[in-house]
Amino acid sequence: MSGRITTHVLDLAGGKPVEGITIELWYLGEQAGGGDLGQSPKLVGAYRTNKDGRVDQPLLEGDGLRPGVYELIFAAGDFFRRTTHLAAISESLFDYIPIRFHIRETGEHYHVPLLVAPGGYSTYRGS
Repeated sequence: MSGRITTHVLDLAGGKPVEGITIELWYLGEQAGGGDLGQSPKLVGAYRTNKDGRVDQPLLEGDGLRPGVYELIFAAGDFFRRTTHLAAISESLFDYIPIRFHIRETGEHYHVPLLVAPGGYSTYRGS
């Protein structure tokens, strides 16, 4: 089985998947940790979630998946500004939500979901 990166986004305030949120996946380099990773970040791809809050295909899979540090950036502010049940909130605290993680085993499935609300967010390694 080849490795892959997937995600989904759930709206905790509305209790449903987030459709149409833009997500970018970046490759930051081979070393874990903060600060300078020794390479310029490389955009792997940009995606939009479907009505189930998922992207229609893995963000990255197979031979393209290599060890190193990756970052997902979720354009949450756009979602909050256009969502009717959140209309009373003029501005969310979070405009972009970055989630940085390390791929060690390229044959594994890395599912990195985002649970989002106007005042906070959470993530975990899913299955």
